[in-house]
Amino acid sequence: MATANELRELTPAELDGRVQELRRQMFDMRNKHSTGVLDSTAEMVKARRDVARCLTVKREKEQGLTRKAKVAPQKKAKKE
Repeated sequence: MATANELRELTPAELDGRVQELRRQMFDMRNKHSTGVLDSTAEMVKARRDVARCLTVKREKEQGLTRKAKVAPQKKAKKE
């Protein structure tokens, strides 16, 4: 699973390749699921979300949008 920030470093052609690969994996997982061989159905959800993430980043690049990386909020120190 790649984060959106990692995907933003790829070219549109590389994003297309990643989408094709993920869709092929989803196809294989659907076949395994129908035959009862698939171990984890959560992988199907992860792959679907990764495809959506790739397509979103690709669309951002087409429109010339730039996004800043989100910074995780800092935890407050406990008072003693």
